[in-house]
Amino acid sequence: MWSISEQEGVRYLHFGSPLVQGAMRIARPYALELEYTRDMMLPLLLRGSARWPSSVLQVGLGSGSITKFLHRYRPEARLVVVELHEDVVDIARNYFKLPEEGPKLRIELAEGFDYLARQRKPFDWIIVDGFDGDGHAGALDSASFYHSVRAHLTEQGMLSVNLVGKRVNQRAARDRISNAFEERLVSMERDGDGNSIVVAAVGDRIECPAAKLRTNGAALQKETHVEFASTVERALGKVAMSGGPFRL
Repeated sequence: MWSISEQEGVRYLHFGSPLVQGAMRIARPYALELEYTRDMMLPLLLRGSARWPSSVLQVGLGSGSITKFLHRYRPEARLVVVELHEDVVDIARNYFKLPEEGPKLRIELAEGFDYLARQRKPFDWIIVDGFDGDGHAGALDSASFYHSVRAHLTEQGMLSVNLVGKRVNQRAARDRISNAFEERLVSMERDGDGNSIVVAAVGDRIECPAAKLRTNGAALQKETHVEFASTVERALGKVAMSGGPFRL
């Protein structure tokens, strides 16, 4: 079902197809090798505080790159990762240096939709990156799931979602997210890439001058040695040319 490939110092994870499910630069195992995973970190730049988030739910483990990044660079955050397949967890540990569980990291074997529905405590940040080898997210890309996510966020909570597949299907998914979050979202796409990242927010409106967002990106890059300038510019979009602030 799964396979691993290596090319030019990067190890890739596949689930029964050429579609890349995760990647790790062997010399830098805690970095974010794939650009779309960096875009999913936009909430860190918007909140701009080392104290945020205090709690994270990650749905879909893959190679564990996001898990490792947050576990290392936001060590005070309580991180819960929900993964449907036990063999994926084993792969991430054996081939991609997934840390062992501890007080701040817990791995749950469960279906993400059902797991979230059972939760009583909200999360500061919910990250959704779960799909099969063909790019199908199933119930994780449904109106009821996105409304459940909204209901399980704290007052200043945020959502990051990786959308995969045909652009027409991604647009439909964005509409479902927009409906659940009252149109408070930003979408980031890359040319020649099948991934599209959507970030949504609740609580107080976010208004961040473009210069401040670039400063936050540079600060996180200095802290983590991961490049975030491209993420900032994709988030700014047309705002970068107008000179106005980023609003969410």
